[in-house]
Amino acid sequence: MRTVLILLRKEFLQIFRNKGMLPIIFIAPLAQLLILVHAADFEVRNVRLLVSDMDGSATSRALIAHFSASDRFHVSSTYGGFQAGMAAIDQGRTDALLRIPVNFEDDLRRKAHAEVMLDLNGVDGQFASIVALYAGTIIANEQVAVLQRMHGSVPTTGPPVKVIPRFWYNLQMNYMNLMVPGLLAVLITLMGMFLSSMNIVREKEIGTIEQLNVTPIRKWQFILGKLLPFWFISLFMLAVGLAIGKLAFDIPLLGSLPLLFAFAAVYLWVMLGLGLFISTVSDTQQQSMFLSWFFLVIFVLLSGLFTPIDNMPRWAQMITWFNPVSYFVEVIRMVLLKGSGFAQIAKEFGVIALFAVVINGIAVLNYRKQA
Repeated sequence: MRTVLILLRKEFLQIFRNKGMLPIIFIAPLAQLLILVHAADFEVRNVRLLVSDMDGSATSRALIAHFSASDRFHVSSTYGGFQAGMAAIDQGRTDALLRIPVNFEDDLRRKAHAEVMLDLNGVDGQFASIVALYAGTIIANEQVAVLQRMHGSVPTTGPPVKVIPRFWYNLQMNYMNLMVPGLLAVLITLMGMFLSSMNIVREKEIGTIEQLNVTPIRKWQFILGKLLPFWFISLFMLAVGLAIGKLAFDIPLLGSLPLLFAFAAVYLWVMLGLGLFISTVSDTQQQSMFLSWFFLVIFVLLSGLFTPIDNMPRWAQMITWFNPVSYFVEVIRMVLLKGSGFAQIAKEFGVIALFAVVINGIAVLNYRKQA
């Protein structure tokens, strides 16, 4: 172990002397965490809404006023025709067109129901679905208010049950509680894989790898000396990221932090092993970077960070079984938001431990210490 400690000292000195690597390790992840959390916002605000009010009644004007009063919609003007409104959607000048037909108020008075048409820009399906939900809520509430004014009560033809949702583990539906842990998992993944893969390749480029190979240092000592510094740094950055998440975004920390760090410690060996494997098949840092991005893009998009895994096709869900990032994103959210204990994450813990053994075994076997 004395040899490993000497190699660790050498690696830390080399890291802290590299002025280009220090910002990548300590500044870039924190800046990305603070910026990306605000950029990856699933809430929808200031939806550009055009209204084609063909009824012109007090009821239709009251409905438009409710949309204008909402912080979700920005009603810039009213359009008199359908063609002009659809042209605005085609040209990207609006997100939605609300058409209120003639006799809207009369239908509510005589039939106790009326129809309106909402045309949405469906290029972003998730955005359109959320806008439709917001608009439907406003229209339904206004319809109830109008019927109460006209008839004194809501007719029994309406829904007999009012559903009041309660969102467990995120009562205020604060998207930061969801995104901060997920983005932190991705940043830790990026650090572990990128830095470990580029470190050995850098030794190849500057020619020092041959000098190390001719020494009596054993292969396992060399690999531990190369990977352990980034293992310690990644765990340290995880602690810093959790502190920033709590202080800056007030994310809940309901579960056991030692349990989370224990899982992260095993998970990082998966990423470090994958970085080691990439370094063994790469001759330059550019090749290493391209390979790392290839894996990271797939890992992140199939991790469940932005799209729930249950919403993916069956074949994509099967791919996520072999995606270590998906397990870390799930566990960090379970521990921080739900307060899950070891019993709840035992399955993920076992899978990640298996991944760590397999990936590091392949990487070590693939590395050749040659003079």
